[in-house]
Amino acid sequence: MRRPSSVLVPSLALSLALVLPLATGPLTVQAATATAPAAITLDQALASYERGDLRAAERQFQQLSKRGLPLGDYNLAMMNIRGEVPKPDARLAKRLLERAAERGLVRAALSLGEFYEQGIGGKPDLVQAQAWYLKAAEQGSVDAQVAVATAFYLGRGAEKNFPLAAQWYREAAKAGDVGAQYLIASMYERGLGVEKDLRLARYWYDAAARNGDDAAPFKLKAIDAELAASAGTI
Repeated sequence: MRRPSSVLVPSLALSLALVLPLATGPLTVQAATATAPAAITLDQALASYERGDLRAAERQFQQLSKRGLPLGDYNLAMMNIRGEVPKPDARLAKRLLERAAERGLVRAALSLGEFYEQGIGGKPDLVQAQAWYLKAAEQGSVDAQVAVATAFYLGRGAEKNFPLAAQWYREAAKAGDVGAQYLIASMYERGLGVEKDLRLARYWYDAAARNGDDAAPFKLKAIDAELAASAGTI
């Protein structure tokens, strides 16, 4: 993740990979009767896609979508966005994502944020993007939490609000996002949107360093030197 302190953060890359089943149990349907063919399962549709049979995958995701399965809606939307159907339709993709999001699929809400941010099928709408990112963030999407925080940090799609940016970077940092860990550390270091606290800054820089951020070890050394200097003046 690029840091807003240096450059404007670009759109989150639209995640176009088909998602795996979210349920812990098997996503199967009632066994076929003697007169009715077996209904398609999500696993079968995904298998068609993975072996490159896009026409079969499209038909099967359409069947799942008609049965009200959110992952059917989501994956059919992704195929339209990727241009993997004969007549890609961005408006249809948006409707499918909206329905999946309304049915509780958090990934769909996040994708709608990306849809509006990137202006797929039209002009970018950062206000709508932020609205969908916020819905996904409130449901625990770490990517959405970073997007919401960045919007508040930069004033893109929302009024600039450093306390809210800190709140959402902190949530993403607690979930293990290394970029958010670095950014909330920086905010504590500078007192930006939060009360300045070098010990909390050190805590989050250390977390970022442990998770592989290249700049964090240098910030740790600087914070340690500043803390040592402060202790020496007491």
